[in-house]
Amino acid sequence: MHTTTPIQRKMDQAIELLERRFLERSELIRLLMLGMISGENALLIGPPGTAKSQLARAVSHLFGSEHWFEYLLTRFTTPDEIFGPVSLQQLKLDQYVRKTDGYLPAAQFAFLDEIFKANSAILNALLSILNERIYFNGREKEAVPLQFLMAASNELPDDDEQLAALYDRFLFRYEVGYLQHASSYEKMFSLPKASLPVVFSLYDVTDVQAAVANVTIPESIIYFLYKVKQDMEAKEYRLSDRRWSKIAHVWKTSAALHGRDQVTIWDTIFTPHMMWDVPEDLSVMRELFENQFTEMLKAELENDLPLRKFNQIAEKWKGKESDLHAFQFKREVGAKMGKEALERNRQLLEESKAELEETARDLRNRLLQWQKREQDLSAYVFEKNRLIHNPEKYTVKYTYLRIEGERILQQLQKTYRTVFDQEIAGTEYDYTL
Repeated sequence: MHTTTPIQRKMDQAIELLERRFLERSELIRLLMLGMISGENALLIGPPGTAKSQLARAVSHLFGSEHWFEYLLTRFTTPDEIFGPVSLQQLKLDQYVRKTDGYLPAAQFAFLDEIFKANSAILNALLSILNERIYFNGREKEAVPLQFLMAASNELPDDDEQLAALYDRFLFRYEVGYLQHASSYEKMFSLPKASLPVVFSLYDVTDVQAAVANVTIPESIIYFLYKVKQDMEAKEYRLSDRRWSKIAHVWKTSAALHGRDQVTIWDTIFTPHMMWDVPEDLSVMRELFENQFTEMLKAELENDLPLRKFNQIAEKWKGKESDLHAFQFKREVGAKMGKEALERNRQLLEESKAELEETARDLRNRLLQWQKREQDLSAYVFEKNRLIHNPEKYTVKYTYLRIEGERILQQLQKTYRTVFDQEIAGTEYDYTL
């Protein structure tokens, strides 16, 4: 087990504090943690009364609330309410400059409710703030300190071009619904009311982002991303290159959070929430992603359980099983065979015997080791990515890999039994586990 770093301890504490207050929001809380550290915006879609604004405030309070801005937008909201009033002193000097202190351009954390109801004057300024972190204050371009902006809406934007551009600025998207479980309603009336403590500082974010600069993405992960992209496009879903680039940045942030200098498949877990345009697409995105994730996981675990190699050997001798069995039968009944055919088949028989025995014993031993790992898989998965809220989903993948290995072992044993009419010594295995 790796040593827990200070930022990881803070993250664990923050998640625990938030989960006590917000029921059935475990995945969302972790998603927001990742968004906050990576500096990417998040959009929550859902009906009123699902604690979206409460969660936004709680997340910001973990950093302290002195640089927090919050506003409910309507069609009648003016730029003064969001970006600050025009400075009368500057106006006398023919300078159109806003006094932004206490408003969005000066905030480090912000929450904008009903964001798609904003008018065009507000939307134009929001686009540069959300993407480039720049506010055009009169003639000046001002860098804004915004680290994380969370927005909420009861509905998705219409086909308006400006709203579509704004929508694209939110990398993380999440549909929030009402509570579903009876146990949540039991707990709902006794949730903690005390103020949340300050857990993070902005230096924590700075340190992680400094580490991100040194994180690399190996070719295997780039190929994984490209395969997901191809699968999406095959179903006529497309993401902009900018969005793919931001997804890669989030992966690198996850790697840095876990003390790695290379992205692994475990840093890609939340990708489906960065891929969909409408909530109904999430299930499709998850399926596309999970298919490639499982294949990538197999490839990464080839050193421990090289199923592809074992399966190739099993299929090779399964294809020759009939010929080898026929050769054995002919030898037993004394059938005449040409010298060349006899020698060729004899060598092939010896080769099959040696390779089947060696492969089956190797696979059996690896499966036994795999069973030991499965005894504490949740801890193993948590070490890979401590933001995963349902490790059992991934421990099942390891079980599936073991089951696939067991199937291959059975095939090796069956071929050997058919050809040599005996069991392979040293490959005893309990398939009932």
